Amino acid sequence: MADTIITNTPGTSNDGGSAGWIVALVIVLVVIVGGVLAYQKGYFHSAKDSTTNIQVTIPNPITPAPTN
Repeated sequence: MADTIITNTPGTSNDGGSAGWIVALVIVLVVIVGGVLAYQKGYFHSAKDSTTNIQVTIPNPITPAPTN
């Protein structure tokens, strides 16, 4: 009975993981654009629509400063 020898040579793919870099770049761009849009719509401006009214009264001195 004869032996069968199968030799598999690896493919010559020079991909280097570029598809992974493209996916990562797209995700980073989506996060940046989403953050800018959320900032412009006011999701990070909670004090912008505040109705708090703070009034401060500074009293005048009772006696004027001494003069020489």
